[in-house]
Amino acid sequence: MTDQPEPWEPGSGPVAAGSGDLRRYAPATERNRDAILGVLREELPSSGLVLEVASGSGEHAIHFAAALPDLDWQPSDPDPAALASIEAWRQEAGLANLRAPIRLDAAAPWPVDRADAILCINMVHISPWIATLGLLRGAGACLPPEGLLYLYGPYLRDDVEIAPSNLAFHASLKARDPQWGLRRVEDVIAAADAQGLRFDRLVEMPANNLSLLFRRRD
Repeated sequence: MTDQPEPWEPGSGPVAAGSGDLRRYAPATERNRDAILGVLREELPSSGLVLEVASGSGEHAIHFAAALPDLDWQPSDPDPAALASIEAWRQEAGLANLRAPIRLDAAAPWPVDRADAILCINMVHISPWIATLGLLRGAGACLPPEGLLYLYGPYLRDDVEIAPSNLAFHASLKARDPQWGLRRVEDVIAAADAQGLRFDRLVEMPANNLSLLFRRRD
């Protein structure tokens, strides 16, 4: 598997059949992965298990596992096609610290009960609010004291004017599914607090995206 697979966007449905290549290729991953990695290098523990919720194509997991070999990486997704893509990328990469993907629906009971850190990239806006609530509930149950929950994506903020591109994106998401859409940072913080997660900080990211960092309270 050396050729680049057809481009695919999260929330866009399955990849067109034809080549037999199970890998998904999300162009946004190449644009944001190094900026995200820069934040993760500062915030993740030096060792331990990192659970990625909603891994999508699996490309982030490959990139982060290769860059941070002292951490064990557990990708997950509820979509069988995504799990197949993650596994195909994993087999190609051959990384010893990257585990086989597991099926995990953020809104349902989780098949894992502990993780030293949890990542979730570009899920919150492309899923019903119940998925975000499940993510926060699961993180509150799995993380150790001061364990990191890292969220990345576009958000709305009460004190910041929404960028025109994000406004158009929000409208397009709502048109595709009324349960989707950009979430208010303030709503996510309040919901996280109810699950024992302390808001740590916000990091401005390229292309009007944000990193939201939470820590499990003692």
